[in-house]
Amino acid sequence: MALSFNPDTIDLPKGHFIGGRYIGAKGGLTMHRPSDAIAYAECPVADADLVDQAVSVAKTALRESGWSTRRPRERTNAMHRWADLIEAEGETLARLEAVSSTRPIAELMQGDVVITAEQIRFFAEFADKEGSELVPTDDLSLGMIMTEPYGIVGAITPWNFPLSMAGWKLGPALAAGNAIVLKPSEMTPYSTLYLAQLAVRAGIPAGLINVVLGDGQTTGQAMTGHPDIAKISFTGSTAAGSAIMANIARTGVKPMTLELGGKSPQIVFADADLTLAANAIANSILVNAGQACVAGSRVIVEKSVMEQLIAAITSRMAASRPGPTWDEASDYSPIISERQIVRIDAIVQAARQAGAECLAGGRCLKRDGYFYAPTLLSNVDQTSPAVIEEIFGPVLTVQSFTDEEEALALADHPTYGLAAGLFTRDLSRSIRMTHRLQAGTVWVNRYSRSRDHILPTGGYKRSGIGKDLGRDGYNANRKSKSVLINIQDQT
Repeated sequence: MALSFNPDTIDLPKGHFIGGRYIGAKGGLTMHRPSDAIAYAECPVADADLVDQAVSVAKTALRESGWSTRRPRERTNAMHRWADLIEAEGETLARLEAVSSTRPIAELMQGDVVITAEQIRFFAEFADKEGSELVPTDDLSLGMIMTEPYGIVGAITPWNFPLSMAGWKLGPALAAGNAIVLKPSEMTPYSTLYLAQLAVRAGIPAGLINVVLGDGQTTGQAMTGHPDIAKISFTGSTAAGSAIMANIARTGVKPMTLELGGKSPQIVFADADLTLAANAIANSILVNAGQACVAGSRVIVEKSVMEQLIAAITSRMAASRPGPTWDEASDYSPIISERQIVRIDAIVQAARQAGAECLAGGRCLKRDGYFYAPTLLSNVDQTSPAVIEEIFGPVLTVQSFTDEEEALALADHPTYGLAAGLFTRDLSRSIRMTHRLQAGTVWVNRYSRSRDHILPTGGYKRSGIGKDLGRDGYNANRKSKSVLINIQDQT
C-alpha cells in the first residue's frame, strides 16, 4: 500500500466535537505544517462558555446512557468495536495526524495507529475484571473497598504523539465508566477529533467523549478550573503542569494525573553490547526528532569505551532521512514549530559558548519546514544548558565516568526523574543500579516502551504525579469508598 499523499487534498475536521457532532467555530490560532512551514488552517479557541457546554453535554450523556452503571461487559464490547474501527480507519487517522504533526506517515501506520487500538482493547478488558475488594475485618463485620467512576474526567494531551496520547486518556477513563472532555494540542487536533467520531460510530454513546479545541491559557484554564470536572489528566511540560496545579488550587481541590518533562540519562558500562547500546541511544533521540518526554538525551558512558560508542552513535545519526511527514520514505521528523526550533538552537549555541564541543549537527537543516540536524555535544558538565534544560529536540550530550558512584551522580538531575536507561551484561549491577536511579521507569539493555501496556509510566521529582497506562492508569480513573457493615445478630 502506498502511504505518501498530498497534504493539500486532506479534508480536515471542522470545529469542536461535542455531543457526537462537530460544532462549527471560526478560526483563532494560525496553524503551520511543520514539514513545510506553510500556514494551512486555523484552530478555534473554546472559551469558558463552550467548555461549560461540553461539560453539560457530558453530564447529560453519562446520566441518560447509564454508561457507568450498565453491565461492565457492555462497555468492554463497545470499546472493542471502537478499536476495530481505529484499525479499519487507520490510514485516515494517520493522514490527519501526519499533515499537522511531526509524525511520519509510515511510523504512524506501523506504530501509533496499531498501538492506540491495542491500548483501547487493553483498557476495555479492565471494565469487568477490576472492582470492589473485600478486606479483612473482625468476625462481626464485613469490610469492603468499593470503587466508582469520578463522573467527568478532563484530559489535556500534547502535540508530540497526539493519537496515542489520546488513547492513554480516553481508554482508561471510558473503561472505568466516566465521560471525558478532552483538549488536544492546538497544533495537532485532527486525529483526536476523528478518533472521537469513530467512538460514536462504534456505539459508544454520543456525548461521552467531547473534544474542545483551544490553547492552555483560555480553554485549558476553563477545563481545569471547572467545578463539574472531577479529575484532570495531563501530559505535557513541567511548566504547564505547574500552571494546572496552581489553577486547580485557585478554583478548588481535585485529583490529577500529571506526566511531565524529563531529561533522561542513559548509562553505558564497558561490558555492554555497544552495538545494541548505540542503536538504542540513537533511536531514542532520532524518533520524533527527540520530541518526547522520555527522550534519552543524556549519555553517560564508561570512559574506556566512550570513543567507540560516540562513533557508532554518530554513524547512526548520519543515516537518518529527513523529509515531509506525508512522504513514506521519511524517517526523521521536523520540529513542531518555528518557535521551538529557535529555542533548540539557542540552547545548543549557549552550550557551545559554555565550552561544549559539537561532534555532530548543531544547526538547522537547509530545507523546507522546521528541521534540526541530529546533534551530539561532548565536553559538558552538570552546569551546561544542554545538560540542565529539557531541550525537546534531537540533541544528545555525552559525559564519561569511571565507576558506578560517578555514573549515578552524573545521572541524577535536580529537576527531572521520568526515565533512565542502563546498558550492562552484569545482572547484579543492573539490579543494584536500578534501585538507585531516581526515575519512574528504568530500561535495561533497551531504551523504549514496549507494547506491554500493563507497565505504568510516570515520573519522580517534577516529572509528574500519578501514573498512566497499566492497572495504575485504570485505577486513577476511579475513586474509592470504604464500607464497613455490622453483621452481628441483632435479635
